[in-house]
Amino acid sequence: MFFVHILQSTVTNRYYVASMHDVRLRLAHHNDGWSRSTKTGRPWRIVYTEQYPDRSGAVRREHEIKRRKSRKYIEA
Repeated sequence: MFFVHILQSTVTNRYYVASMHDVRLRLAHHNDGWSRSTKTGRPWRIVYTEQYPDRSGAVRREHEIKRRKSRKYIEA
């Protein structure tokens, strides 16, 4: 199973959208500072998750969310 997840920074209130097979592991990596793009927003929390049977479906949905580039869309 693959997941699309939206994380929210509790410091900057910024959102981060990504897909991954293990959401909890990915969250731990972001909060441990493994990713340069999310290092300054620590700590992060999961605010939304969708499940997909394969990677291609999850990546397609991730790109759909990112194309909107809309905070209103994410919050809705």
